[in-house]
Amino acid sequence: MSFLKVESVSKHFGSLVAVDGVSMNVQKGECRAVIGPNGAGKTTFFNLITGMLGLTSGRVVLDGQDMAGIDPSHRVKLGMARTFQITEIFPELTVRENVRIPVEVAAGLHLSPRMPAHLKASVNDRIEQLLEEGGLTRIAHRYAGELSHGDQRACEIMMALALNPRLLLLDEPTAGMGDDETHAVARLIKRIHRESHMTIVLIEHDMRVVFNLADRITVLAEGKPLAEGTPAEITANERVQAAYLGGAA
Repeated sequence: MSFLKVESVSKHFGSLVAVDGVSMNVQKGECRAVIGPNGAGKTTFFNLITGMLGLTSGRVVLDGQDMAGIDPSHRVKLGMARTFQITEIFPELTVRENVRIPVEVAAGLHLSPRMPAHLKASVNDRIEQLLEEGGLTRIAHRYAGELSHGDQRACEIMMALALNPRLLLLDEPTAGMGDDETHAVARLIKRIHRESHMTIVLIEHDMRVVFNLADRITVLAEGKPLAEGTPAEITANERVQAAYLGGAA
């Protein structure tokens, strides 16, 4: 059984059809990339999976549980976490404080000003573990708004991981980065996938990143499914070449 099953989902905004009958089956532990030209409906597709937008039709199932009627915050509790196309962090807080917030939420503290003594040590240990895994220990004291784009993205990814997800959705994690930052963030994602065997779905435009990370690729065009397959199969697909890889990339 697929860990994430997306069945013929569609989203209409009046007469505009943003996503039109897209299906996707992701196996547990898989890294799946979703690619397509600008305007293909990729972020809208993510918003349908996470519940940020309601479905016009179709179904999203996570680990056998239908997500119908389950709002985004409860989907997080069921194991979904995501990052956004525009990095979502708290710029006026330090990196450590940014990571602390989701760690405390995951521990059930709900940002309580009083932390039970028996939880304090485990919360602090978890924060330091995430900072280390994200390569953020050296800059943990700095305000997140002062960081480079790559370090801000790494911070956001570790904030998502702090929620202990079973499914991690990354929306264009390397967008707007130079080569060095792109490689650093791609290495971070690859390490997370390799070491935790977490199920990851990412939207990405940089084909170097896609082919380096993805086990399988889903291609969208004009809101519709165009192709699906391994990196080698997608590279050889003439329809994908015409619509995306050879044209509108």
